[in-house]
Amino acid sequence: MNNLDFSAEPLFSWYVVLLALSGILMVVLGAVGGGLKVGLRILNVLIGLGFLGYAYYLAFVFEGGTYYLFFKVFILPVAMIVYSVKTMAERSRAKRQPAAQAAAFNPNAPQAPYDPNAPQPPYNPNAPHPGAPVPPAVPPAAPQAAPPQGGSPYQPGLPPQPVADNPYAQPAPPAQPGQPQPPHPVG
Repeated sequence: MNNLDFSAEPLFSWYVVLLALSGILMVVLGAVGGGLKVGLRILNVLIGLGFLGYAYYLAFVFEGGTYYLFFKVFILPVAMIVYSVKTMAERSRAKRQPAAQAAAFNPNAPQAPYDPNAPQPPYNPNAPHPGAPVPPAVPPAAPQAAPPQGGSPYQPGLPPQPVADNPYAQPAPPAQPGQPQPPHPVG
């Protein structure tokens, strides 16, 4: 039984036709790829098959009663076409860009021999040097020393002392004349 009658029910008939066209478009986009990732391609095929199935149901199985018009389903194929075209354009631009950069420098091209008498640019001590370590943006925090037995790690009036177990600790500065020498830990 064919439910498509453009003279009696034009809205219903056009809806079924557009639903079927959207389904075909989604299946083709999923099958061809068009720059889409595998997950989106599978989703396109599944949604397209759903559109085609509903269009088939409305056109040949539906015998009257209530049916639902989902006009929002026509936004999805348009959005997927726009996304596919955008992705294909970005990929082709990305393929052309490295080719242009590769043409700018060819490591296999013959190089001019080194001329020690050629003018050199002035030395810039602030310029980054290859292989030089990059200074950290934030200085690292100082390691926390273990608190002495029976006290807090900070004792006013006493200079910081090296930890007995830490051979890499900084030595305490020498005491000024006339000031008492702080006790040294025994290790």
